[in-house]
Amino acid sequence: MRFLLDAEQREFARALDGMLGSAGTPRVVRSWASGDPGPGRAVWARLAEAGVFALAVPEEHEGLGPLPVELTVAFGELGRHVVPGPLAETAAAGALLGRLGGDVARAWLPQLASGKAVASLCVLSPGGSPYALDADAADAVFVVEGDTVRLAESHGPVQPSADPARRLARPLGGVVLEEGPQVAAAAAHAADVAALVTAAQALGLGRTLLERTVEYVRRRTQFGVAVGSFQAVKHRLADTLVALEFAQPLVYAAALALTADDPAAGREVAAAKVAAGEAAHGAARTALQLHGALGYTGELDLSLWIRKARPLRDAWGTPAACRARVLA
Repeated sequence: MRFLLDAEQREFARALDGMLGSAGTPRVVRSWASGDPGPGRAVWARLAEAGVFALAVPEEHEGLGPLPVELTVAFGELGRHVVPGPLAETAAAGALLGRLGGDVARAWLPQLASGKAVASLCVLSPGGSPYALDADAADAVFVVEGDTVRLAESHGPVQPSADPARRLARPLGGVVLEEGPQVAAAAAHAADVAALVTAAQALGLGRTLLERTVEYVRRRTQFGVAVGSFQAVKHRLADTLVALEFAQPLVYAAALALTADDPAAGREVAAAKVAAGEAAHGAARTALQLHGALGYTGELDLSLWIRKARPLRDAWGTPAACRARVLA
């Protein structure tokens, strides 16, 4: 089966690419990592104007969705331009509250769709992470534990991460918003949405790493010729491209499964997540090696992409957990 975007979806991707390309995202990422979310919130507002966050919010709550395929397109561009912030978590919070409905949905979903509120989401489950992403910059941190969802009232100290722009903290306390078996079902759906858009981010990030590495090996010379002409370098780049190309249809297939509310959507998402995450991680390793390890220096913008690859690979489902889910 072939997964091809229509003209409107391709134009949406091009518009986001152009907007983010002029936003100076490396500067935004460094500011976010230092604890200053101001420039990041400005980019967030522009993304909201473009309708990115409304794609995860139902129409009855002033959203445009849920539209998993369009979300996948948008998050591919967010990954391509290494946009910081709890992006996947805000989309997942929209999916969670959209399934739950009620007063909480009416209070928060219009704010999420419009970009007025930034949300983080922490699903406390066996083997899951106890941390919320960017809790210090979020307007709301939703915590799901079993059959209960609550709104955290504070958070613990920010923990170090392989990616300095991913600021992790434990959510503390909070008011119970809803209880019951419907919470667990909604949280499972929200986790699938988070895993899907994280896979899309990883795919976009991997493509930027490959593009920049190809450009670099064309310029860098050794023994009087471009290193990109060496067979070993060509093979390494080809392997990276193949991994990214194989992951892309899996990501689109997972988006279509979520659109159709397919009972097997969780397995489709897991397959997409492991393929995209491993492809992006492989692209980061290729970029690092072919740049002669210069890509890991903080002064080089490429490091912002390289250091995000592994956290994206492991967020919302490690490779081992995703493989186990596919095989279950």
